[in-house]
Order: sequence, then structure tokens, then C-alpha cells
Amino acid sequence: MKTKGIYFLYRVLQAFGLPVILLYFLFRDWRSRGYWRSLPQRFGFLPRSFRQTGPGAIWLHAVSVGEVLSCLEFLRRLRLRFPRSGLFVSTSTLAGKATADEKLRGLADGVFYAPVDYVFAVRRVLRTLRPSVVVVAETELWPNLFREVKRTGAALTLVNGRISDRAFGRYLSSRWFFRAVLPALDSILAQTEEIRERFIALGAPAERVLQNGNFKYDFEARGVDSGSPVVALVDRVRPSAVWIAASTMGPANAGDVDEDDVVIEAYRQLAARRPDLVLILAPRKPERFGVVAGKLDAAGIAYVRRQALGSGDRARVLLLDTIGELSSLFSLADVVSMGGTLARRGGHNILEPALFAKPVIMGPHMENFQTIAEEFRAAGACVEIAGGQELAGALDRLLQDARVAREIGRRAQSCAEARRGATARAVDEVRRLHSGCVPRARPALPWLAVEWPLARIWEWGAKRRQRRGGARQRKLDVPVISVGNLTMGGTGKTPCVLRLAELLNQRGHRPGILTRGYGRSSPHQYVAVAPGGTVAVQLSGDEPQIFIRSGVAAVGIGADRFEAGIRLLREIGAGVLVLDDGFQHRKLARDMDIVLIDGLDPFGGGDVFPLGRLREPVDGLARADAVVITRSGHSDLAAAIEHEVRRWNRRAPVFHAMVEPQAWVEHSTGRRASVAPNPFARAGVFCGLGNPESFRRTLRAMGVDIAEWIDFDDHHRYRPQELRHIAHQMASRGATALVTTEKDAVNLCEDCAGLVAPLPLYWLQVRMRIEGEDQLMAEVERGIGNSRRAVR
Repeated sequence: MKTKGIYFLYRVLQAFGLPVILLYFLFRDWRSRGYWRSLPQRFGFLPRSFRQTGPGAIWLHAVSVGEVLSCLEFLRRLRLRFPRSGLFVSTSTLAGKATADEKLRGLADGVFYAPVDYVFAVRRVLRTLRPSVVVVAETELWPNLFREVKRTGAALTLVNGRISDRAFGRYLSSRWFFRAVLPALDSILAQTEEIRERFIALGAPAERVLQNGNFKYDFEARGVDSGSPVVALVDRVRPSAVWIAASTMGPANAGDVDEDDVVIEAYRQLAARRPDLVLILAPRKPERFGVVAGKLDAAGIAYVRRQALGSGDRARVLLLDTIGELSSLFSLADVVSMGGTLARRGGHNILEPALFAKPVIMGPHMENFQTIAEEFRAAGACVEIAGGQELAGALDRLLQDARVAREIGRRAQSCAEARRGATARAVDEVRRLHSGCVPRARPALPWLAVEWPLARIWEWGAKRRQRRGGARQRKLDVPVISVGNLTMGGTGKTPCVLRLAELLNQRGHRPGILTRGYGRSSPHQYVAVAPGGTVAVQLSGDEPQIFIRSGVAAVGIGADRFEAGIRLLREIGAGVLVLDDGFQHRKLARDMDIVLIDGLDPFGGGDVFPLGRLREPVDGLARADAVVITRSGHSDLAAAIEHEVRRWNRRAPVFHAMVEPQAWVEHSTGRRASVAPNPFARAGVFCGLGNPESFRRTLRAMGVDIAEWIDFDDHHRYRPQELRHIAHQMASRGATALVTTEKDAVNLCEDCAGLVAPLPLYWLQVRMRIEGEDQLMAEVERGIGNSRRAVR
């Protein structure tokens, strides 16, 4: 059956199965409160704070507690490698979510319940997060998730991959299905060579499956905090030894052993000879906490639950009824017995206690960790018992001979440390994938059906305009340097044009600026303003007003930039003209095209308007003579953007740029204030920009405490009533000043300072810094020289 047919069958079965899924969640909610409340996120409705304004985020799916804990170091390294990208983690279980909330606080930008594998839910999450890379931990194979990720153009990888013996047998019977799913993965990093072969046998392309090792070898052995109540309990009772019974499990089926019964019986035997022994009993699953408490009560053993542990408790048995605390407590142990190995559960990972150099006792069931178990057996780095009846004796021997226990612990630590490096290699793989793709925005299906044909009409019209403009192109008598972009909205053209004019002045040229004057209302078709001149905002438009107020160059304003240039040259004169927003204005010949790409949202969703924000298809980059990635300091996408640029243009040099804050300007007086420190305590921010996220990140980098933020449409002109409302709202949120951009300051109405009083109003003056300015100006000078030679 071909891939499309398999997916069609899968979705038909899903449609019939939806009522069953809802009943399942009702049942789970009855057993464990919280499942029903998780439904909005499971159906794709994430918090508004998770919404990303551009691509570049990384989404890691770790199904439950074990996967979350094994990925902690991986996430820490991702955060260091991608400091400016959103990092989001999804889990499937309540315990996994609780663990992630606790352990990832300050590390991940958001933790949420993974969407059920329905197309509508998956697409909703992808539209919210806009990830560049989706990372799946261990073995979560979700067909719709995989397919929809690839439809957006994002990368997809599976890390720390494993398939247990039991699961492999089940998967083989459905190999026809997995052959359609696994090729969606760009890479699979398997824990062992045997697991690698299993993925290939199920249909994964062999060249994409790599043996990488196990994340748990890279576990950072961080001991328990000295202020922990558990540490205080151990200090109070002063035991001769501490035994941790880790991750105990109930029976897998009828006739199987209950590991908590085995542990309780072993403790009773040992306590008779070692009354000062401390046992920390840690059931694997939260639903077992109450069950195990009942067993301890029935056995007449004095104990204390971790959640009820007080400063006066002196019980020698601690029931660890918390999630995510166990790994740090291994530092307190003298010996560890690993659960899931006596019951037929396939075993649990013994690497965490091994990395603390603790001797580990394990039972016969380590099927899910067979390679690790074999390595430890061969090195004499563990104690293996055949069944629960041998547990007390094995513990007693280790506790009697501390030298032997230390040697086994040392060997265990050596085994674990010898296989480190899987995490670093996985981070490198994510970096490789992240640098190779800029995903597309994919709207909801009803809008997609409407907007796709309109986008094709726009694309046809854009190409037609390009051809007609090129055919009717006219040339001015002086060199023209165009600064433009591919997308609608802000990419930093205004500060780039200003910086270019400054650099031309410094090199002895006499620059002029040609601009359309968007939004102006003037009886004059064309306006020319000399350096230092003034003109009303209504006659110029907001962005030309910034050029005029800077005084760095003469400014010509008009929809027909050729006629505006003729007017400027005749009335004022200039040696070279900088054409603002000119990449699509083909009617005017230019000697160099500088194309700006926004580092935060590079290609406007990947399609032309209205499906995306592109003015023309990305292949228009072939016309660029130089490319400047703006806001590159706010984004980790620079490598991916350069990769995309090189698909269409291999000759144009690529530069990186950032705007740098210069000063705060008080609007009413024009007084300049330093940006370090800021002249206010808390800011109420408002702006009307094509991409307000850039301003937001600039303020955060400056350490501005933002009380409230209000966005308006690009080029918004503020009315008196709006400003009164803004001031009232910001004051109620605790703002001590209002803050906006220079462009917005131009669009403020008269007496705005009085309208927002008593709050002072500041706007931020910025300047663009281009890395490699000398090289860029060498390209500009070459364009100017070529133009002048052509005139001669």
C-alpha cells in the first residue's frame, strides 16, 4: 500500500476512534484528576505566550518522566547553543508534565501536553510554535505529527532512539505501516547498533540512522542540595548505611512478583540485624504511592512520606512520593537496588546510580537495557540476582564488605563514563538541521483553500510587474544604490538607509535619499528637502520624516522614484542616490541592489501574499548584489538564512546587522538621556511597526522592565483619545514612563506630551551596525564606479 493510502486509512480509523479517545480521557480523569483539564492543550490550544512571531524554535517531545529526566542535559546544552530561539517541551503524561514544569523552569520557554495525533491538533501546535526543528525522544512514532512537520519544511529527528525487544516484535508485524512513517525523519540517533538495525528493519533509510549512544551516560551526577529535608532526616538518624530501592514496580501480570513486597520483606530481615539501616523506597509510578504506603502499614513498619516529612521526623524508612527527586538522592546511598528488574518489566536504567559510583543490584529482567547490562556484567560493575529471595542476602554482603562495594561502584562509574558523548553529538545534529531549513507558515485548512489561489494570482501579478518595470526602466544621471527586501513589513530598511547615507558622507560622496512617502497626504506629487530642511509629516510620511530629521542627506519623495530623483537633482543636487524600498521598483535603474532579510522572520512565511508576506517569490534573491541579514543578534537563524540565500544566489556577499540603542529622547523637550541606566523604572510600551518583536527584544536586551505592551498596525497615526487611553492603561499597570520608537514618535498627534501627562514620553534613537561595513562599502563603491564609467 502506498504512503498516501496508508495515511488515508490511518485517518479514517482515527475518525471512528475519536469518541473512544474522549472516553479514555474521561476514564483517566476519574482515576487521576487532571486529564480532562489537559484536553485543550492535547487538542492544540496552547497558551498565547507560546506564540512565536517567526520560525526558529525547537520543540522536544519527551513522553513521560524518564524521557524528561534523560533529556535534561540535552536541553541544557540546546539552551546554550540556541540562546535566542524558543525552546519548548511536550509530554504525554501528568507525571511527565509535572516533572518538566519543575525541572525545566528557567530552561524551557514552555512546557505543554503533546497534541493527540490528529491533523487539526498537530497543525495548531505547529502554527503556534513555528519550530525549525522537532526533536522526538526515544520511541514516539506519530504518523500525522511526522508528516505535518515535514509539510512546514521543518526538520525532524529522533534522538536517544530505542526499541525494546517486546516492542520490536509488535512493530515488525506492522512494518508495512512504519515503512510509510519512518522516512519522514531526517535522522535517527539510536542508542546501540542493534537498535539501529531495528529501525532500518522497520523501514527507516539506512543512511539516516546512526548509532549515537545513550543520553543517560551523560547524566550529570549532581548531588542532593544540602538544605533538602531528606538530608536533614539522614543527619538526624545517623544511619550505618542508606539503601535506596529505586523505581520499584508492581507485577506485570498474574503470577509476577510485586517488587515493593520484596523490598519490604528484605528490609524486615536486614533491620533485625541492622536496626540503624535507612531505606528510601521510591515507587516508579505516582499511582503506586498510596498502594506502597498501605503495604508498609500492613507490615507494621514505621515510615514517613516525603511530602509529609517534617523537621522532627526520625523514621528510618522514607517513602519517596515525589517525582524527579530520586536521581539527586543517589548521592546519599551506600547501595542501590534497581526496580523493574525483578518483576517482568524489562528493567530500568542503572546509569544514574552508577555515575555516583554506587554499587547497584539488579534482577534478571533487563531486556530494555540489554547492552548496558551486558557491559556492566562483563566489567563486574553490578550485582545480579536471580530473584527477590536473593535480595536481602546481596544487600547484606555489600553492607558487610565496604571495600567490595566501593570497588563495584568504581567499576560502574568507569563503565558509565566511558560511553559519554551522545548528548553532545545530538546537539550537533540539531544544529546541523537547524542551519539547513527555514520552515513555512501553514494556515488552517479553510484559509489555505481560499488564500492559495489568491497567492498564485499575486505571484503572477508580481512577475508581470517585474517584467513591465524592467522593460520601461529609466536611468538617472547619478549612481543609484537600492535598499529593499522581499517581504511586507519591517526589516530595518530605514536605519539601513540612514547608515548607508552616513557612510557615503564619510567617504566624500554627496548622498541623496529617494523614498515613496507611504501614507502621506500632500497636494504636491513630488517633494525635495535639502539636508537640515523641514517639512510637515503629512507631506512626507513617517519614515521619510526620519530621513529628513537626521539631516544626513537630501530627501526626494514621490511614488515615481525616477521623477522624484529628477526633482531632487535639479533643485538640490546629489552625487549618489540611495533608493529606499526599491527592490521591486524596477522602473528606476540601479547600480546595486542591497536586499535586507529579517533575521526574526526571514521569508514571510514562505509564500507570497495573502498566503504569506512575500512581495515576490524567494527566487527574486537571484537579482541581489548584496544581502544584509538584519536583527541577526536577536536570532539563531543566520546560518539557515544564508543556506536559503545560496540556493538562489551564490555570488552576493552576505552581511549581518543589528540596531544599537543610542539614546532615549524625551519627546516634549528633545532632551537626550543615556540608555544605561534607563531614565525610568517601568515602561509602558506602544508601537506600530511591521515587526514589533525586534523592538521587544531590543528593550529586553537593554534591561527595560516592561509593565504593559500595546501593538498597533504599521504606520499607525495616534489620535488624542488613543493616547489618553494608553496613558491611563499603562499607569494602572505601574508604568512610570511611556516608551515608543522614533517612527511612532513621528506619528504622534500635537500636544501628545500633555495628553499622556504626568507620565513622561520617550522614544528610542537607534543606529544600525553592519558587520563588515568596509567590505559592504567596497561593494557599493564598485557599483558607483561601474555606473560612472558607463556614463563616460
